[in-house]
Amino acid sequence: MTRLFFLILFFSIMISGCALHKTGSEPSELDIMIGQMVMVGFRGMEAGAESFVAKDIRDAGVGGVILFSKDCALNSTVRNISDSTQLKKLTTSLQAYSQIPLFIAVDQEGGIISRLTGEMGFPSTPSAAELGNSGDIQAAFRAGRLTGQTLRSVGINMDFAPVVDVNRNAANPVIAALQRSFSDDPAIVARFAEAFIDGLHSEKIISSIKHFPGHGSSVGDSHHGFTDVTETWSELEFYPFAKIISDGKADMVMTAHIYNKKLDRRYPATLSRKVITGILRRKLGFKGIIVTDDMQMGAISSRYGFKEAIHKAVYAGADILLFGNNLTYEPGLGTKAVNALKELVHEGKITERRIKQSYHRIMLGKKKQFN
Repeated sequence: MTRLFFLILFFSIMISGCALHKTGSEPSELDIMIGQMVMVGFRGMEAGAESFVAKDIRDAGVGGVILFSKDCALNSTVRNISDSTQLKKLTTSLQAYSQIPLFIAVDQEGGIISRLTGEMGFPSTPSAAELGNSGDIQAAFRAGRLTGQTLRSVGINMDFAPVVDVNRNAANPVIAALQRSFSDDPAIVARFAEAFIDGLHSEKIISSIKHFPGHGSSVGDSHHGFTDVTETWSELEFYPFAKIISDGKADMVMTAHIYNKKLDRRYPATLSRKVITGILRRKLGFKGIIVTDDMQMGAISSRYGFKEAIHKAVYAGADILLFGNNLTYEPGLGTKAVNALKELVHEGKITERRIKQSYHRIMLGKKKQFN
């Protein structure tokens, strides 16, 4: 099938609301929609036709990949990125496996959290903390633009940045300690984040603000396990998200795995319908793509089964399920996630209508990106 087929399919489903069906040996429209909801990481500086990631994309229809410079499970600096020539070749080969253009994402925040580093020959940009402390809003725009130029030159179209967490806890091990927050002032965070986003947008890079509803006050790291912010979180942490959304500059929002019983007494934010649908969608009016933080992080994986977590995240309102496949590694993880989603639909636990909602948002994002 050609990419034209999928463009026609997208508009036919959008406009006619047609029933989901399968014709001949082609994947069904439902299969196509489900695949777009999965983003996965993988091992390898290249992606041969028989590699696991090629099969995830080609055979399971996975709609996105995330790239890393380090392999956490192996404690190795060899993962997906070595230099610009290698990276451009990798992203080109990945796109060739997909009938629908892929989202190819990376965490390129600046400072410490940069997957494309100076040691690899890529230009460096300041951390969010350095930008915020400088008071120079144009420096934030320049950092975003340079980041966008760098990513675009190697075939990456999505940046999981900027962080818009408010720096409410100076001892926070995953935000403050890594200089990922622009400020302890929500207004400054919003202003600098918007400038950075403007820079990314000037190079046609999709941004994802994170980590909703705010990770800046945490005393723990949700990579490792349960993280409760009930006693430290403040509604002020909503402000940067609300401002960026209301100003029409939010392409995507990434959820946090934090638990806050003031918002939901049962589930962490990523799995909370009260937080994602109730607050982010309805209260803040966000209509774009919602992506989870890595579903393999300890705050989720240590408390919920694989299929259970997928079910709860989609029911909560997430559009793209992110599996970094880096904290632990599992070959064919993208295919496994797609199959779990299919099973949930066939079991009646997730409706086709719900899948279609996410697919529409994802395809609108891709249409904007790839036109």
